[in-house]
Amino acid sequence: MMNQPSGSYELTILLGLSFSAITDDLHRQLAKKGFDDVRPVHGFLFQRIAAKGATGNEIAEHLGVTKQAASQMIDYLEQHDYIERKPHPLDGRGKLVILTERGWSCIRNTEEIFISIEQRYADIVGEERMNMLKADLRSLVHSISDDSSPLRFRPVW
Repeated sequence: MMNQPSGSYELTILLGLSFSAITDDLHRQLAKKGFDDVRPVHGFLFQRIAAKGATGNEIAEHLGVTKQAASQMIDYLEQHDYIERKPHPLDGRGKLVILTERGWSCIRNTEEIFISIEQRYADIVGEERMNMLKADLRSLVHSISDDSSPLRFRPVW
């Protein structure tokens, strides 16, 4: 790869390529651990339901997709034993989507893999520069996070 700037949009390209490389690496490693049937978008669904579950409508809103698309994703993940539908405790007609033990296991494995990837990157650029990079990216994310994001991502830090 060339080390020359590719124009005023180089940061955007580098961030996109970094995200893609990390996502590909994550899913290669997850597949080796028996989670070869999850896709990147499933992680966003897991993020939404991990704390206390969510309804199909809440999932659709979180993902920025139609209720039908969310329902199809829920069906797929339920068929692959990552999630299950339970009666909603406050709405007798509603269902709450929650993680199964396999879903939690996928999350734990994802966290371990992310830690490993981050450590590998820190080994390349050094711990101090890695901490500076994270601080800078955190500042940028905070400066642009708003309600217009279709995935409704909210940093936890």
